[in-house]
Amino acid sequence: MTRVLVVDDHPMFRDGLVVLVDSLEGAQVVAQAEDAEAAVAAALEHRPDVVLMDLHLPRGNGLEATARITAALPGTAVLVLTMVENADAVAAALRAGARGYLVKGSSRAQIARAIAAVADGETILGREVSAALTRLSPRGDALAAFPELTDREREVLELMATGMGNGEIAGRLHLSDKTVRNVASSVFAKLQVASRAEAVARARDAGLGGAAPGLGVAPS
Repeated sequence: MTRVLVVDDHPMFRDGLVVLVDSLEGAQVVAQAEDAEAAVAAALEHRPDVVLMDLHLPRGNGLEATARITAALPGTAVLVLTMVENADAVAAALRAGARGYLVKGSSRAQIARAIAAVADGETILGREVSAALTRLSPRGDALAAFPELTDREREVLELMATGMGNGEIAGRLHLSDKTVRNVASSVFAKLQVASRAEAVARARDAGLGGAAPGLGVAPS
């Protein structure tokens, strides 16, 4: 059973989504939220498999909520369901850690397929936004190649591709060695690779692995 958290500030639309999800075989709504703060709190309490997330929310926004949820709960997939379909919004959602992006007006079948896909670890985009993603990175950079990764995971992968070890990456990003190991493990799981060498090969195939960039990451 796929456990779903529904987040939307419009009660009628939220209620409709709840009815839709509960009607799907193998899916169940475990909580609802109407704003960003409530979404994060509900996710931490219920630990759903999938969060259906609107972007425009009171008390914060859907991007902030997505980033907080995916950072705290790597096993939870956020599926954005919003009115916005421009390239910047798609990019921002993927950078925040969303695993899927649909526009409101998607059919019941499209929503059902997307929930199943992201719950299974896939990244999925609606037809309306896939063209926008193509336009994001004409050079085929890390965002286009690995949309399932968070910003931190992409940073670590790119530095791994330059040949840095975990200790060097930790120093570069002002992180502990343990944190870097945890992030690397998450990268391997999302890319479905069995080793660091395989992850590096995937990154280099995507055009990463040149000189280490000046990332300017604040200490954490």
